[in-house]
Order: sequence, then C-alpha cells, then structure tokens
Amino acid sequence: MTSIILLSVLGIINLFLGFLRSNKILLPAAMVILALVFGANLLDWNAAPQSYFSNMLTIDRYSVAFTGIVVLTTLLLIPFSQKYVRDGEENLAEYYSLLLFSLVGAIMMVSYDNLLMLFVGIEILSVSMYVVAGSDKRNVRSNEAALKYFLMGSFATGILLFGIALVYGATGAFSLIDIAGAVVQPANLTFRPMLYIGMLLMFIGISFKVSAAPFHYWTPDVYEGTPTFFTAFMSTVVKTAGFAAFFKLLIVAFRGAESFWIPTIMAITVLTLLIGNVGAVAQTSVKRMLAYSSISHAGYLFIGLLALNGRLSANGIFFYSLAYSVATIASFGVLKLVSDQRQREDYNVLNGLAKTNPLLAFVMTVAMLSLAGIPLTGGFFGKFFVFGAAVDKGYIGLVIFAVLMSMVSIYYYLRPIIAMYMRPAEEDMTEPIVVSPFQSFILVVLAVLTFVLGVLPGLFSEVL
Repeated sequence: MTSIILLSVLGIINLFLGFLRSNKILLPAAMVILALVFGANLLDWNAAPQSYFSNMLTIDRYSVAFTGIVVLTTLLLIPFSQKYVRDGEENLAEYYSLLLFSLVGAIMMVSYDNLLMLFVGIEILSVSMYVVAGSDKRNVRSNEAALKYFLMGSFATGILLFGIALVYGATGAFSLIDIAGAVVQPANLTFRPMLYIGMLLMFIGISFKVSAAPFHYWTPDVYEGTPTFFTAFMSTVVKTAGFAAFFKLLIVAFRGAESFWIPTIMAITVLTLLIGNVGAVAQTSVKRMLAYSSISHAGYLFIGLLALNGRLSANGIFFYSLAYSVATIASFGVLKLVSDQRQREDYNVLNGLAKTNPLLAFVMTVAMLSLAGIPLTGGFFGKFFVFGAAVDKGYIGLVIFAVLMSMVSIYYYLRPIIAMYMRPAEEDMTEPIVVSPFQSFILVVLAVLTFVLGVLPGLFSEVL
C-alpha cells in the first residue's frame, strides 16, 4: 500500500516539476522516486499480509515480489529515456508521470483480491499506455499505434468487463475467495453456463493485455510504432503484471473449474508459441522481431499457468518474469541507442557493432542468449523452472512442443549476433554510437544480472 501512495503522490509532484521547463531534472527525479518506492516495497517483505479497501486489495509476499519486478524494471529502463525528447523542445514531465501512474495500476493488478480492483488496475495501466503509444507526435507510425492500441484495447476491456459481470451473475460475488466457494459448491447449477462464458470472456480480455494468440494482432504494429523506450515498458511491466494477475485469478478463484478452462488455456498456449516463434523468423526489423518474441514468451509463461502447482508455479512465473524483463530491457536499450543515431531498425543497423561499440554488442549478445534460453543465462533457468512445473503436472507433450519452439527461436535470436560480429558496417554507419557513462553502467548491470540469474538461480527461485 505504501508503494501505491508513494507513486501516486510523487507522480503528481513530478508533474509540477515540469513547470521548471527543463528535462535535465526529470530523469534523476524519476529515478529517485522509483528507488524510494522499491525500498518501501521491500520493507513489506516479511510483514504479515494486510488487506485494504474492504479486502479488495491485499499486500502479501506475492504482491511484494511482483511489485518489486515492475518497479525494478522501470528503474533500470528510465535511463534510456534520456534522449527521448530534446531538452527545451518538449517537456517530459507528463510522460514520466504517466509511467508512475501506470505502475499504480500494475501494483493493483498483482495485489487484487476483488475483480473490481483488477479491472481498475488494468484500466489505470492501459489508459497510460494508450497515451504514451502516441507520444511521438511527429511520427505517423506512433499515431497509428496509439489509435490501433486504443480501439482494440477498448474492445478487449468491454469483453473483460462483460465477463466480470457474468461471473458475478453466476456466483453473486466479486471477491476471489467467494467466487472460489461458489465455483466448488454452486447455489444453482443452472448458472454454470453463465459462469463458464464469463470465464472465457475474462480470459480473452486478459490474454489481449499479455499479447497471447489469437488476441495478439495489435502487438507487432503497436510495438513498432510506439517509441522504443515505451515499447520496452509495455513488453516487460505490462506482461509481468498481466501474468501475475492471471495466475492469481486461476489459482484462487477458478481452481475448482480446472476441467473446463484447461483445454482453453492449452489451446492459447500452443497457438501463442507457434505464432510467436514462426512470426519472429519472418521479420526483417529487429523491433518487430522483439514484438513477436514477446508473444512467444507469453506462451512460455502460459505453461506456468497451466501447471498451477502452487508455490512451484508461482516461483517459476516470478523467476521467468524477472529474467525475461532484464534481458528485454537490455535488448530494447541497445536497439534504442543504435536506432536513435542511425535512424533505422532493421537487422543491418547492427552490422559491425562489435567493432564500433563492443559494450553494446556484448550486452545485446547476452540479452539474445538469455531470451533464447541458453545455459548460464537467466532465460535458461526461467524456462527450466516453468517446464519443470509443467512436467510435474504431467504436461510432457506440451513441454516437448515448447522445447521445439525454443529451438526455432535460436535462429532469430542469433541473427542480431551474426550481424554485430560477422558482417561489416555499412559506409554511413561506421561512427561509434554515443552512450552516456550512466547508460553504459546500466547496461553492464543488466548483463551482470542476467549472468547472476543464470549462475545462481537459487537466490531468486524460492522467494514465494
């Protein structure tokens, strides 16, 4: 609860900093705010669970852990916003404040105990993302991304809300605990079809938010048109919050209806893995490849949802989300630094980067290897824990399919590495990329974190 209050108050204060008409103070101010929130969140680590707003929101170790991921992700991502807008041309205060407010929505999504609080959290997060998607007013693709994201997001929100209404109609409750009791022992069996339809509609709405197939169509275009800094935020914070909320919904509210929803989630998982990995292979733009990569990783996280092994699945999803977020920030961070100077986002923009900017090439390589699930990186153990939970539940065929899709992903994750180390830079791209010392430090931190997660996974695999 402290994190929500701090983010709300400091987000408003950050808006007033915009009156100073200088972007130089906003970056350190945003980082100080996030550092304070991250520290305040850790203070609740060993505290007893506390409920707020008539038991609609609960702060416990689960919510603290996933809140830590989304806040840490934003903290590590903020330094790459340094050149988003030229100083004096436009003020960044509103965009930083939108990020802080969106974190409030994300925290609500990982802490909710009531469907109404889940809906409010999703909307706070989503509305902020609609705005930042179109924040580059001079770019037609950004305007298109914002419109497409808003229209499709509005439909998804309507579907989600209709699903919540049907679930309430069938169970007479918004509380997850009360819904769970009504699912196991329904007062009237004639309401069971209404419950099932409501569940399906809720799954559709949340699947849209996490870019799961077949509700993923907005993802490549929106990710490509949105400024890279905000794209990185979407693919990490939004996905982490979405899966944390999804897992809580399934394991608490709908656990008694596993026989109904497992085939649905299974179909979404297989389709997401197939479309995400095959789609990424065909891309010529690094940014669109990372968009399809984000879709494929949603499929791997869905395997953790299917397992539903209590702490085993929860820890697997937590570790995977952390490893994925760190690697994704690194990859988008390098891409932003390179594309800002070279004004391109295709694979050729990375040609010869190992010679002109060895640090950027190294960090990008580490990120690609982690996303591919190569040993000694966090991505390997992320998949290992999720697959282990699924095997423990008996989904051996699904795990074999996921491993095959991981083998496909190696192809498109190696393409940036080949471009950086094995292809000469084009004549107009031989100048080194300008990277500030602070950005270099953050890139090193991201690479080290990836290796720490891959070498000492035990530090983070039993936190829940």
